[in-house]
Amino acid sequence: MKELIAYSGVFLMENRVFGLDLQLVMDAVITMLAVFAMFVLLSYLLFNPAREFLRKRQAKIQEDLDNAEKERAEGEAFKAEYDKKLAAADEEAEVILSESRQKALKHQDEVIASAKEEAGRIMARAAQEAELEKSKVRDQVKQEMITVAAAMAGKFVASEMDPAKQDALIEETLKEMGDETWQS
Repeated sequence: MKELIAYSGVFLMENRVFGLDLQLVMDAVITMLAVFAMFVLLSYLLFNPAREFLRKRQAKIQEDLDNAEKERAEGEAFKAEYDKKLAAADEEAEVILSESRQKALKHQDEVIASAKEEAGRIMARAAQEAELEKSKVRDQVKQEMITVAAAMAGKFVASEMDPAKQDALIEETLKEMGDETWQS
């Protein structure tokens, strides 16, 4: 009953369900085992290195993200510290400027006081010198008056006591001395 029918180069077996026989099932099982073995072998040779590569890449990316987060936190800490130092520097600069202004005002007051003292000393010295000059001028005027009086007395004694002669003698003496002596 087993006849083989040749149909366009393919042999068909009769009386089989779907044309399955033991040889075909065995070939299918061997093919599946071979595909499974190939899958396991390729999985070991290709998939595991690819998985390992992806795992390492994922770990590196996670490490980079962690480092970036850490550096960002450090950057924020440095920025906060910088801002704090900048504020402290501004305050210190303000304190220094304030102290400098106070020192400058104090120095200005000292210079003004010193200048006033010096001006007072100069004025006092000038007043003393003026008094001394006045004293000298008075002494000179007195000396001239004494000289004039002596000259007048000498001429007065030498001449008679006539009032006309006396007036002429005073006029003559005044002309000799000059008007400026008597006016100052």
